[in-house]
Amino acid sequence: MVDTGFARLLQGVPMPAMLVQREDRVLACNALALALLGDGIVDRNPAVAVRTPAVLSAISAAARSGGVHEARMTIRRDGQEQLFQVTVSAQGEGLVLCIFRDISEVEKAGAMRRDFVANVSHELRTPLTALIGFIETLRHAARDDPAARDRFLAIMEHEAGRMNRLVRDLLQLSRVEAEERVRPKDAVEVRGLLEGVISSLKGVAEREGSTVVLAGAGAVVPGDQDQLTQVFTNLIENALKYGAAGQVVRVTLSPEDTVRGPAVRVEVADQGEGIDPVHIPRLTERFYRVDSHRSREMGGTGLGLAIVKHIVSRHRGWLRVDSTPGEGSRFSVVLPLG
Repeated sequence: MVDTGFARLLQGVPMPAMLVQREDRVLACNALALALLGDGIVDRNPAVAVRTPAVLSAISAAARSGGVHEARMTIRRDGQEQLFQVTVSAQGEGLVLCIFRDISEVEKAGAMRRDFVANVSHELRTPLTALIGFIETLRHAARDDPAARDRFLAIMEHEAGRMNRLVRDLLQLSRVEAEERVRPKDAVEVRGLLEGVISSLKGVAEREGSTVVLAGAGAVVPGDQDQLTQVFTNLIENALKYGAAGQVVRVTLSPEDTVRGPAVRVEVADQGEGIDPVHIPRLTERFYRVDSHRSREMGGTGLGLAIVKHIVSRHRGWLRVDSTPGEGSRFSVVLPLG
């Protein structure tokens, strides 16, 4: 039998912990290990509790030769995979202690960082390659060709502008994420803010042959005027650019009762092609685009909706997207009044 003091100590370990005797019997577990590996594993072979060969090999190695061994184990629970780093250490007298540390979030964060660096590198590489190529052409083949020079310089200006927008949005995203836990407290009159946004996008609407219609009574919310301006500029500009030409973009304010109290809903509805439901859960991911080529051609960086999501989150609100292919899209932002 395991020493009762050792068993009590096992219960105090803040991670799932399992004590094995001579690699063939589970001697004791704490409550976290039972919740992770299942009830009824005590006094049974570790293979009943752990089905990962690498972990079983680590237990066997520790029992036979001592030392500390590491292994990884994946468990699927509630439809999701959890990744554990398992530290297996010999405790003497044939005892082996297994500690299971959940590293799912650490791995997820690492994967997100790698994807982010890869995406930024890809987004910058394309315009940089174009700039380098045109510079080389201007220095040699097109040196004495005014028409080609003007055409290439216009393309270079476009590509440089694209890089500038990307860097601007990256910096903005970084600032918003840094401030996300600090809720803004300034009073912002939502209808007046929307009127200003619509006025600033008048040129975009005219180019698209479209009209923006604002309806609904105003409301005052605690917020950051500049950040909320950015949210609705992004949503309305997207509706104008990606909706049908010559359409009416409808911006509607309406009161909303939520579990957190009274709020105001701002809905931006377009009459475009709509969005396939498969894309909607990923729209706010960094660099995710429904139509990559079209987005880049229109100057999009793939970061706009990610910035919107973080700003709305900072305001303790939420973003909802409803869309049916062929029937347009509705982007709704719900902001609490207090």
